[in-house]
This record gives sequence, C-alpha cells and structure tokens, in this order.
Amino acid sequence: MSNDCCQWAQSNPYLRKYHDEEYGVPIHNDNQLFERLVLEQMQAGLSWLIVLKKRDALVQAFHEFEIEKVAKYDDNDIQRLLANEGIIRNRRKIAAAISNAVILADWHRTRNTFDAWLRERSRRNLDLPAWVKEFRAVFAFTGTEIVKEFLYSIGIFSIEHEPQCFLAKVRNHPVFDSEE
Repeated sequence: MSNDCCQWAQSNPYLRKYHDEEYGVPIHNDNQLFERLVLEQMQAGLSWLIVLKKRDALVQAFHEFEIEKVAKYDDNDIQRLLANEGIIRNRRKIAAAISNAVILADWHRTRNTFDAWLRERSRRNLDLPAWVKEFRAVFAFTGTEIVKEFLYSIGIFSIEHEPQCFLAKVRNHPVFDSEE
C-alpha cells in the first residue's frame, strides 16, 4: 500500500478507501447521516476496521439506513438483527439505532431534518463538550468519542491529516457549510 495518506489508513484497503473517499467529506442526506451515526455507534469498543468490513451487511440489515423503515422496526426486527451473524450484534447498539431513527422520523414529519439540526449547531461553533450535550439531549448512545468521530467523519470538525497525506492541504479546513 502507498504511504501517501495518514498512517492509520495505510494498513488495509477498507481503511484506505474510507480515508480517501469518505472521512471528513460533508454529508447532507439524512439517511447517510443516520448511517454514519449508526456506524460510529457500532464501532464503540471495536475497531473501525471491523465496522467497515461489516458495513455492507449492516446496510442490508438496516434497509440501507432508510430512517422511515428503521423507525418502524419492532421486536421481530430486533430478533432478526440479533440473529444476523454478518453484523455487530449488540442489543444496546441496535436499540439505539432504532430509537434514533424514531426521533429522526418524527423530525421529518415536522419538516425538520438531521442535516438542518447539525447545520444550525455548526454555525454556533460549539466545542466538543457542547456538541456532546446537544446529542445526549436528543439521541441514544452518544458518548463523547462517538459524537467526536461522527463530527469528524461528516466534515463538521476539521481533520488534521498527517503532513505526508495527499489530503493534508485539501481537507484541513471546515467545509460543512459548503454546498454539495
């Protein structure tokens, strides 16, 4: 593998692809934001590589992270997910994903979006503790590390790529408010 990216991404093609194509790139689609939040939650206590390797199975198991569909999950869906050996089978993480989908689906019914909620808060230049407080007031299973990595991953927090990384000059600035 080439060493023209951050060291953490050099050891595996999954990590390299995520680093090069997704990490720190702004997302404005609510289903994609929801997916990234769930993936960050699934990572808690595990390596990011494990999550990336299970990502396709997670996308399939969670109906491509369509908020409206996940919000309607019931006990049968929870059992289906817990029985799926291709995904991360943690009851608390699965319950959090469903609970958070219900919240987002309710927002959609009132013409609000996850993206709008994030944008409004990003304009306030909140620090990490303030962001965590905002997330914990609304969403389940959102500790400091999950919130921090989520905000880095979607471009709200600026990523400082290592000096040799080809993205060092491209993505070392906040770009969340830029248009897609």
